[in-house]
Amino acid sequence: MSMLTPPGMGGKYRITGDKYPRMRRPRHRRRIVTAAVAAVVALGLAGWGTVQLIDAFDGESEKKTTAAHKPGCAPAKKKSGPSAPPPKPAVNLKPAQITVNVYNATPRGGLAKAAAEELKARGFTIGKVGNATADYDKKIPGTGILLGAPAAVKGPFSVLGTQLPGAPTKTDTRTTADVDLILGTAFTTLAPRPSADKALTILANPVRPLCS
Repeated sequence: MSMLTPPGMGGKYRITGDKYPRMRRPRHRRRIVTAAVAAVVALGLAGWGTVQLIDAFDGESEKKTTAAHKPGCAPAKKKSGPSAPPPKPAVNLKPAQITVNVYNATPRGGLAKAAAEELKARGFTIGKVGNATADYDKKIPGTGILLGAPAAVKGPFSVLGTQLPGAPTKTDTRTTADVDLILGTAFTTLAPRPSADKALTILANPVRPLCS
């Protein structure tokens, strides 16, 4: 009887030989390991596919953004914050098309004549020159005021305003196209000609706002 035979058991239950039987691993562990590996591979493939989808959508967004920044595109609408002001329309009036009456509302003599001569040299058409009426004489505290018909707001005021920046405008009941330049007590001289010419150029060719 082999030493491997348990006591009290013999016959067909007798174990022969002098080696222990080889024990096999349970098969269910292999199944668990295989299932775990398959799950990891599936998750990896799903993650890779998600990344590819995100890259595809980002590529489309980048194309749209690039197209929006091409020259001539309209400014993009912003979801929040104040919107950019619309570009000002171009004013194509030439100084020669505007007749300017120059009036002196200061106690200093000769200012209206000097200003009229300078405006004529800059291409404006000069009308009347003299002292301001009682309604404005010595009553203009700033450098001056531009006075004209309501139609002057659409162009003549802007063109003449390049020669005296900051001068306020006012309309009256006249029906003619001429414009009055009434010199105020703070007036010394017109704007330097180079800066006035530059302002006229910008007025005729306004800068288009950048796309956002």
